[in-house]
Amino acid sequence: QVQLEESGGRLVQAGGSLRLSCAASGRTVSGYAMGWFRQAPGKERVIVAAIDWSDSRTYYTNSVKGRFTISRDNAKNTVYLQMNNLKPEDTAVYYCGVRQRGTLTTRLSEYDYWGQGTQVTVSS
Repeated sequence: QVQLEESGGRLVQAGGSLRLSCAASGRTVSGYAMGWFRQAPGKERVIVAAIDWSDSRTYYTNSVKGRFTISRDNAKNTVYLQMNNLKPEDTAVYYCGVRQRGTLTTRLSEYDYWGQGTQVTVSS
């Protein structure tokens, strides 16, 4: 079993920055791909960014390219999402997930464990 705990979400003004963290416990996730998803009110949970086990390959959805950066620190069993130049449309609950395989995926159904989420609110 893997437990995930997200943190770092809060209210921020448009143009601001946040860094989300997702700490894993229960077992090491160094060999697994991880991803960040978000879910806005009344909408489905969608992929934001993903990273493979070795930190050599990443994926970003188009709307965050150039603004968000996903990274991981396997020694700390933690994945991060640096979010810059935030926009009101980035407002959502952000979830991290871990896939029990090394290759990244954008498919929500292929993630095996999820955190409880952290709220990011961007005011205009």
